Amino acid sequence: MEINPASSVPLYIQIKDYLHQKVKNGVFPGGTKLPSERDLSLDLGVSRMTVRQALQALVKEDIIYSRTGKGYYACQPRIDQELGVLTSFSEEMLQHGFLPTSRVILAELQLPTPEIAEPLQLSQGAEVVALRRVRLAENRPIALENAFLVHELCPGILQSHDFNKESLYKVLREAYGCPLTWAKQWVQARLPTLSEQKLLDIDGEIPVLSNKRITYTRNDRPVEYVTSIYLGDRYNLAIILR
Repeated sequence: MEINPASSVPLYIQIKDYLHQKVKNGVFPGGTKLPSERDLSLDLGVSRMTVRQALQALVKEDIIYSRTGKGYYACQPRIDQELGVLTSFSEEMLQHGFLPTSRVILAELQLPTPEIAEPLQLSQGAEVVALRRVRLAENRPIALENAFLVHELCPGILQSHDFNKESLYKVLREAYGCPLTWAKQWVQARLPTLSEQKLLDIDGEIPVLSNKRITYTRNDRPVEYVTSIYLGDRYNLAIILR
């Protein structure tokens, strides 16, 4: 790239636009580290201060992000999740053109804690299916999900299905005649815990969206209680108000 000092466009804007095009065109795919300030200043023949100004402008526009002591990285493409529509993770990813996969961390029957039993309206002694998964899009971790299901409504589900590959909502709908039709959901932003950082391969500085959801079937019976976190730099929540 040739920087034009005589242009009316400030140098840092020229550099910002140049790097933006590199990210947009896939020269720097999502998650890729950009050249250092020093390398960029030498390649472009400008001061490091000018390069830093361009990089910080890109950070403000969510084109790149910084990792303390590690440099600048291209942001992953963002996924818009429409909160007015109930979809599974797999359906959501496919709608956006991403291949969804999962990595099962835990799959077992449990006696629920009061925090889980109450939203599922379970009596004492009733079991839940506990399913913890790292959810991936194009083999990149994007979410960590803890699902608790009323075992009475899906007996034998863990023995009959592989949730590294299968969609939970599809199995409930097709194998158990239990379609999930509506849900209540709560969302808040926070920083990830150490265990979440390890499972999602992220720094503690990257915010996550923490979700809680109770999902119901046709007769308003709760079927699933989910706690999950999504990468804050990958997700936009779109809310439709009518």
